[in-house]
Amino acid sequence: MRRRATKLDKIRWLIVYGNDFIQLLSLFAYYDLYIRWQAGVPLPFIVAGLVLMLVFNVLMTQPVRIAIRGGRRPTAILSVTGAITLLLSAFVVWWAIPTWLGMLVPFVRRRTVVIVSVASIAAVNLFVAVLVGLNLGVLLMQTLFTAIAVGTTMANLKLWSMAKEAHEGQETLAMLAVSEERLRFAGDLNDLLGQSLTDAGARIADAERVLRTDPARAAAEMFEVRDLTRRSLREVRSVVQNYRAIDLDEVLASVRAVLEAADVRCTVRAETGALTPETRTLLATVVREGATNVLKHSRAERCTITIENGVLEMSNDGVSGPPGEHAPNGLAGLAQRVRAAGGTLEGRPTDEGRYLLRAAVPA
Repeated sequence: MRRRATKLDKIRWLIVYGNDFIQLLSLFAYYDLYIRWQAGVPLPFIVAGLVLMLVFNVLMTQPVRIAIRGGRRPTAILSVTGAITLLLSAFVVWWAIPTWLGMLVPFVRRRTVVIVSVASIAAVNLFVAVLVGLNLGVLLMQTLFTAIAVGTTMANLKLWSMAKEAHEGQETLAMLAVSEERLRFAGDLNDLLGQSLTDAGARIADAERVLRTDPARAAAEMFEVRDLTRRSLREVRSVVQNYRAIDLDEVLASVRAVLEAADVRCTVRAETGALTPETRTLLATVVREGATNVLKHSRAERCTITIENGVLEMSNDGVSGPPGEHAPNGLAGLAQRVRAAGGTLEGRPTDEGRYLLRAAVPA
């Protein structure tokens, strides 16, 4: 199964194809060559210009894609397209110049691009002025097209940089949240066990010291150590149980936000007020596992979560192929926990082409 496209993928596609569309300004060169052919320019020159433009148009889409992938500067592509641009400019076919300048943007300094852009506008218009006199139309069109091609490429690259930073920031926040929770749990255990183990060590040392001279006192110390360890064990179990407890409403809100961020439209209808804490924790675990399966193992576009009287139904439209091909993967351990609580858990495709995860737990 193909990997689902992330939001970052879609932003990259939007930037790349949007930039391709802007670079199509160079297609005006074909119309220019047609006008020149109609004006009597020999056909071999027109054909040569068409071939050069075709090669240019094939290569012009690559530099921005390479830059977005983080690749090295495509010197060969820039050199070939630059030579084509110079050859066409010699015949005052200047439409490729703005596009070529846009291709330079990812690989040179902004100041350099601006200087080269101004220089190209001045050079072309000086050449035209020498041949036929100053042409304000050429000056305005070249300036406009250069500003569009260069400015749009700069803006697209800036947008891509911001999108990557935002995406990396989300991943970092998620990792920090996990690390913070682990540190909190480790701190709780350290606070709980540190003093208990210190006390136990001190009592064991006392028992060892008086074992030969006062066995009764040594035995009393060991009984104290036994009671201390039992209390510590109960406290550890209590901490672990509280750590495992999950707030169902928070999980539903979080799962909905995550699915929506992955372009899966999520509808939640849940009655959770009357559920016991144990049931809420168990259903929250099922919801979280179900959301993980939706994101990893399907191409769903819609997901529905309903909870009523302790019955959870979570369905999505990501099933493809015959129903017999699908089975509830990764849910075996969770099903055992549900059965241990007196409930049932099943996951199966439906005849309507949806996948249904259903958990029934005593409310």
